[in-house]
Amino acid sequence: MKNSMQSDTIDLNEFTKVCTAEILKEREGKKFLVNDTEIAVFKVNGNIYALSNICPHQHTALIYDGFIDNGYVVCPAHGWMFDLQTGRMPTTARGLDSYPVKVIDNNVYIKVTKKKLNW
Repeated sequence: MKNSMQSDTIDLNEFTKVCTAEILKEREGKKFLVNDTEIAVFKVNGNIYALSNICPHQHTALIYDGFIDNGYVVCPAHGWMFDLQTGRMPTTARGLDSYPVKVIDNNVYIKVTKKKLNW
């Protein structure tokens, strides 16, 4: 499985364990809550991706239930597409937040940093 590294060389500061890799089914999403943020996690061709689970279109929390098409996850509510690696939509820089993933000893870790609001 890709994203794997030796545990003695990895700094897991700010990363949260969400699951083991074997519970993730190929090309099917699973949702998790990390630091009060809904995350959609996907395994595609052995790679694991983590994106915001909230679609910006109508703020539906259904990205995890989307289908995978050519490197994108497609929102099941309205068909918006988001790149699995970057979270971006095909025609714009807008899209979903993408989160760093590490797989160590078959455990999946995600780093979710809270956004700071500049009011």
